Amino acid sequence: MRDHDDVPYIVIERESGGLGSFVLGALVGAGLALLFAPMSGEETQEEIRARARHLRDQAEDRVREAQRQLEARIDQARTGVSERVDQVKGAVDAGRQAAREARGEMERRLERSKAAYRAGVEAARDTAVSSPPGGAARGGAAEGAGDEEGGSEGEPSVG
Repeated sequence: MRDHDDVPYIVIERESGGLGSFVLGALVGAGLALLFAPMSGEETQEEIRARARHLRDQAEDRVREAQRQLEARIDQARTGVSERVDQVKGAVDAGRQAAREARGEMERRLERSKAAYRAGVEAARDTAVSSPPGGAARGGAAEGAGDEEGGSEGEPSVG
């Protein structure tokens, strides 16, 4: 395997510079101007004041621009969050509606199943009453034995 420790790294900075680099460059430029300027002390002081005012104005402009950009990004973020919240609320509402519909359908099916069960029980009772369980050969004794064995509350026993 190749050793990558001796390979130089390249660092790319995005949006670097900014206010700090600007101020540092301005100060270095002002210092060099003082060293090489063929002006008197008063002229130099006035030049320094003028440059300081200019630098302050530029710094204020940059701060205002940065604030404007920050506010724009905050507004974009708020809009995005608001849209996402609305989407989630819509999805939750749709889920609740689907759950209500599914519950209603399940309740309808349950009622149909109960009705079918009751109809089956009634049909079994009618069949049990109209034809004795042992047939005609056994007579009435088999019919009484069937009633005592199983069913609860008038339901026929199965088995």
